[in-house]
Amino acid sequence: MESRTTNPRLVPLLIDRWSPRAFDGSALPQEDLDVILEAAGLAPSAFNYQPWRFLYAVNGDAHWDVFLSLLIPFNASWAKQAGALVFILSETHMGSGDEARPSHSHSFDAGAAWAQLALQATAMGYHAHGMTGIDFDRIRSELGIPESFRVEAAAAIGRKASPDVLPEGLRAKEAPSGRKAVGTIAAPGAFDALP
Repeated sequence: MESRTTNPRLVPLLIDRWSPRAFDGSALPQEDLDVILEAAGLAPSAFNYQPWRFLYAVNGDAHWDVFLSLLIPFNASWAKQAGALVFILSETHMGSGDEARPSHSHSFDAGAAWAQLALQATAMGYHAHGMTGIDFDRIRSELGIPESFRVEAAAAIGRKASPDVLPEGLRAKEAPSGRKAVGTIAAPGAFDALP
């Protein structure tokens, strides 16, 4: 596996996290999935509202085929070997009834929860691959998601396998990807200071 060139002061877990597509097909034990989801739930959120929700299926359970069918065909072709599939949702308003007000940060907060999910999975010897190649409308209708929630993304979680399990065209891509340098994504002051 390629290694990323990073500042040596970075926490190794951040460097080790990446998004493989080659999984070994083993079901994710419920006790491990519960820990991964608990880590996601510890993410920070505006007003501590915790707008995230997670719907999941474990490989081979009664929900698996439906969840797999809600991915675009390309993602389903490799995610079928994951140990679990998770749909990440966010509540778009805070409060209920006449007291409800729009949440500016619901997607941002759900993204923080996804990051913690991925990091906890990595710490436990799994990998998580987030994706938006999903059928948003079918997810909403088939899983009964209320209009007050936004479907954000999906994640495949599992134990990494050899790239040989993938179609030939994907094997060469099965390595951690590079990242933009800090100087290209951050600058002091106004936006026009960015390169």
